[in-house]
Amino acid sequence: HLTSKSDVYSFGVVLLEMLTGRRSMDKSRPNGEHNLVEWARPYLGERRRFYRLVDPRLEGHFSIKGAQKAAQLAAHCLSRDPKARPLMSEVVDSLKPLINLKDMASSSYNFQAFQAERISAHLHARSSKGQTHASRNGPVRTLSNGAHASPHMRSPKGKQQ
Repeated sequence: HLTSKSDVYSFGVVLLEMLTGRRSMDKSRPNGEHNLVEWARPYLGERRRFYRLVDPRLEGHFSIKGAQKAAQLAAHCLSRDPKARPLMSEVVDSLKPLINLKDMASSSYNFQAFQAERISAHLHARSSKGQTHASRNGPVRTLSNGAHASPHMRSPKGKQQ
């Protein structure tokens, strides 16, 4: 039975999709990662691990505090107990100040260390599969559904996706 709290949960899913660049259900992902909400839950409550949530294609072009607050808000919206979820007006009030945050992740030591770890793990995984050529950029997908793709997301040939 649908209520305004169901709408808040759905918004939490959309917010999580925006943070991660993933779809809410994706059978092409490894086991344990098919359901976005269930995969993300362990990371939502931990500031140190929240970087694992953020879409790597953003390459640090986001506010750390903004992304952390958005992750906390998503966790609140995705509460298993509908009564614990915020009102949509509270969600809006929580989102409004995030637009003004200017602390970019790309200048954060913790983010840079995490990115280096992620790249190293990716290269190790590729080399252990017998592939000799490894690229940091690889194929790029955009967060957009069409020609309005972000100018930050370009294919290796320099053309917008």
